[in-house]
Amino acid sequence: MRILIVDDDAMSRGAVASFLSEDLGHEVVECDRGERALEIFAENPFPAVISDVKMPGIDGIELLHKIRKTRSPDQTCFVLMTGFGDMETAIQALRAGACDFLLKPLNIEELAVVLSRIEETIRQADGALAGGPDGADRAAGAGQRMSGDPGGIPGASAFVDVPEVGRVGLYSDAMRAASSMAQNLHSYRTVPVLIEGETGTGKEIMARMVHHGSGDHKVGPFVTVNCSAITPTLFESELFGYEKGAFTGASGSGKAGKLEQAQGGTLFLDEIGDLPPDLQPKLLRVLQQREMYRVGSVQKIRLDVRLIGATNKELEAMVSAGGFRQDLYYRLNVGRIFVPPLRDRPEDILPLAQMFLKKFSERHGRRFRFIGAEARKVLGRHDWPGNVRELENTIERLTLLHDDEELKPEYLSIGDVGPLQAVGNGAALDPGKIVLPPDSLDLELLEQEIVRKALRKFDGNKSKAAAYLGLSRGAFYTRLRRQGK
Repeated sequence: MRILIVDDDAMSRGAVASFLSEDLGHEVVECDRGERALEIFAENPFPAVISDVKMPGIDGIELLHKIRKTRSPDQTCFVLMTGFGDMETAIQALRAGACDFLLKPLNIEELAVVLSRIEETIRQADGALAGGPDGADRAAGAGQRMSGDPGGIPGASAFVDVPEVGRVGLYSDAMRAASSMAQNLHSYRTVPVLIEGETGTGKEIMARMVHHGSGDHKVGPFVTVNCSAITPTLFESELFGYEKGAFTGASGSGKAGKLEQAQGGTLFLDEIGDLPPDLQPKLLRVLQQREMYRVGSVQKIRLDVRLIGATNKELEAMVSAGGFRQDLYYRLNVGRIFVPPLRDRPEDILPLAQMFLKKFSERHGRRFRFIGAEARKVLGRHDWPGNVRELENTIERLTLLHDDEELKPEYLSIGDVGPLQAVGNGAALDPGKIVLPPDSLDLELLEQEIVRKALRKFDGNKSKAAAYLGLSRGAFYTRLRRQGK
């Protein structure tokens, strides 16, 4: 990516330029004053500008205003940096249309994250302008995402601190929308919440967001039950508790169940799709009546418990197949949050990887500071079937095995395929280097996977995907129809 750096401090400017060009592989042009920056920009506009705020003559804010008259935020992302960390200047910059605001001396991890988001935003905008059936919608989305609303600015509200979890990165629109829904649902304790998503996407973290809300006040306990890990015969007593002598082997004094333990707080039922069928109507009664009985008791217990369920299964399909009660599903589905898989929010991959790299480098005493250009390509190509959990485990593993300032592609070992290095022309399948499986190969499934990845590579643009694969539009659409798309 071409980047214009404007700073009257030669040492600071040179350090940033060196990092961006030598370590991250960007094309950098340096400039020491705002007047000259405008001349250079007029000759050939840049997709990204990084400028100091305090400069003689035209300062960073004025430079931003002048560039904004000719270039929208989705055409040129403007990042301001200053050693004067006052909130008033930050707000002024964001209102003027800056994409982000960084303090000097710059934290290179933060800068790398910001640039990764800028690249993704520009890529999406370019894909939208290139056409395709959904191009207009994508272009509109990019414009809204880069508007003056601080909530839609790359880097702004990119993190949320969740008690008992730590800092969570929210980079994509989908994750920010899910987080916003979680914050809204926090205020409605009687509304049950259903969180759906694949394994490893962060459903429990989202549940804790619902539980804690803004985090500026005290909340009750957060009690977790894994529905797939409890024997069905013990589930009722585990959930509702029991009275003395309720069954053979019962404790002499009785025992409070998870629902009672969660009084004033939240009961989180993980993998709720595995809830035993005979318990489903009893849980429905709890949701409707807000009361329960311990096993073996006739004493009613009033409940003040928020109930959150999470599942990686399609409950609606289970309802149709008779595996889950329809009335319970509809009751749970009042407050629904969907956490998309990582492959559907690729703009999250690099910022999350950078965040994990910083976290585990500090934990394990390593020197890693940034992700190199080739390693970023490797991370972006992988499908991440294990989602955020797989990405986090991958980064932690490499920090245990290696120690360097730059994360290089040879350090990455993902799944069972060994180091995912760019080979030959950068393709994952190079002629002459393809290794066939020992038993059989489903060529049709392989073709479907290639078509899906080509579409993802070009953000759904069918013309570009067809050209990339060397196919005519007609041949490409024929393959899409075979997949039901």
